[in-house]
Amino acid sequence: MENFRLKVFRVVARHLNFTRAAEELLLTQPAVTQQIKALEDEYGLPLFDRVGGRITLTAAGAVLLPYAEQLKALSDEAFEAVTGTSGTHAGTLILGASQTIGQYLLPNFVAAFLREHPRVAVTAVSGNTDAMLDAVAEHRVQLALIEGPGLRKDLHIEPFMEDHLVLIVPASHEWAGQTIGVQDLFQAPLLMREFGSGSRRVIENALAKAGLKKKDLRTVMELDSTEGQVSAVEAGLGVTFVSQWSVRHQLALHTLGIARVKGLKLARKFALAYPSGPEPRGNAEAFRRFILGHSQATRPPSE
Repeated sequence: MENFRLKVFRVVARHLNFTRAAEELLLTQPAVTQQIKALEDEYGLPLFDRVGGRITLTAAGAVLLPYAEQLKALSDEAFEAVTGTSGTHAGTLILGASQTIGQYLLPNFVAAFLREHPRVAVTAVSGNTDAMLDAVAEHRVQLALIEGPGLRKDLHIEPFMEDHLVLIVPASHEWAGQTIGVQDLFQAPLLMREFGSGSRRVIENALAKAGLKKKDLRTVMELDSTEGQVSAVEAGLGVTFVSQWSVRHQLALHTLGIARVKGLKLARKFALAYPSGPEPRGNAEAFRRFILGHSQATRPPSE
């Protein structure tokens, strides 16, 4: 339903690269160039500047892009509404997920959803919580599954399941399988996620409530992924807090151990994020209802 020339324009504008756009669109580069030229002829203005091997949007292109995005969204909405009259869903669904959810939970969620709605094509992107909230606010994704807390007033944040963070240590560490006190963490070599991570906020807030201040922490390394944290602990670089979902295989293989911290509450809610205002419609609403109906039946891994 979408105007094909505008689709080509959107893809080129996203990549600012004709070759990458051609690969995504399954076209030749000359075909992409031809479509852009035809659109420029239609408007009577250049939409891209091509200087020194770099491509940038012209003023006209920058004005056109949000309209092209809106037309794409309206086209998708119309398709979903029409196909939805039969009681089934079809079309596209663009999801965002913070990293722990994206790596350890989202694949199973999407697989189960597609068994009920096989005509929906799902695209997923991941990043830390702040990045995914920005993606929702900028309408680059329809729904985001975040590890929270989501500190945004312009978005609707809806919890869907509980998660627990655990302190992981090398399997040979003296804390493995033991219960320690919060003060034992004083000056312990701690591995932390980057700023903007929902996990980091939860950990820092919990430690502060337990009486451990930031100046008491000895952060030896910051990492931008949960997988990086887990690998760093296995390498003996320090200890860290991660979601219980991220270490089930390592615990089964006994390459890592868990230390329980007395008096430290590290429960959090995974949440759905979507623009404030009316509830999502079409495929986004179908996925939202699916998650709310199925997530509570998802069993956490045993320690």
